Amino acid sequence: MCVELLDAAGRRRSPATLPGYRRGLIPRNKGRRYPADPPRVEAIIAVMRIAGTGVHGHRIRALIVILWRAGLRINEALTLAETDLEPRRGSILVRQGKGGKRREVGMDEWAWEHIEPWRRYRLTLPVGPFLCVVEGATIGRAWSQTGARAELRRLALAAGVRRRFAPHQLRHAHAVEMAREGVSLPVIQRQHAHLGVTSTYLQGIDTTEIINTIHARKPPTIPASAGLQF
Repeated sequence: MCVELLDAAGRRRSPATLPGYRRGLIPRNKGRRYPADPPRVEAIIAVMRIAGTGVHGHRIRALIVILWRAGLRINEALTLAETDLEPRRGSILVRQGKGGKRREVGMDEWAWEHIEPWRRYRLTLPVGPFLCVVEGATIGRAWSQTGARAELRRLALAAGVRRRFAPHQLRHAHAVEMAREGVSLPVIQRQHAHLGVTSTYLQGIDTTEIINTIHARKPPTIPASAGLQF
C-alpha cells in the first residue's frame, strides 16, 4: 500500500525531503575537492538589485547579506532566530554551527542597513525563524534550503550571472574579501569557524575583537556605473 506524503499545506511531498532518506548512501561528490569560486561583488549586487523591493526581495537580500557579509553557512542562516541578531552590537549568534558548535560572528554596518527592511517586515509575521516562509499555511515557519537555493538560482539567471551562484560561494566570497582587506588570518578563521590551526593564540581571541573587526568593515565597492539602487 502506497501512502501519499503531504506537507502542512496539504501539498504532495517527496520522500527525498524526509530526514534520513539518503542515510547509508555514499555521496556522489565524496572525496572530490572543489576550488573556491566566489562571485564578484558586481554579480552579488546585481542579484540583490533584481530581487526587487517586495517582501520576497527583502527576504532574499537579507539571506544574501548574511551569507556574504557574515560568512554563515546556509543552514546556519536559515535557523537563526529573530533574537540571534543584535544590530546595535553588530553581532549574530550562531547557536548550532557545524558539529553543533556555538559561535558569535560580526557583520558590518552596510549589511545591517540592507537587512533592516526585512527585519521590520518580519515583526508583522508569526514568531519563528528570522528567515521564514512569507505566505500560505506555513507562514512564519522555517524557509527550506531547497526553496532558498532555487530562489538564488532564479535571480542569478534573471540578473545575467553566468557563473554558479550558490550559498557556499557567498561564504567563500566573505573569506576572500576579508583577506584582501588585510583582516588577520586568526580573525577570519574564528569568524568562519574554520579552526585549521588550533593554537592557543587563536583560541584565545576574544569574541568582542572579532565582532568589532568585522563590524568596522567598509561597504563593498563596485564600479560607479553599476549603482546600488534597487
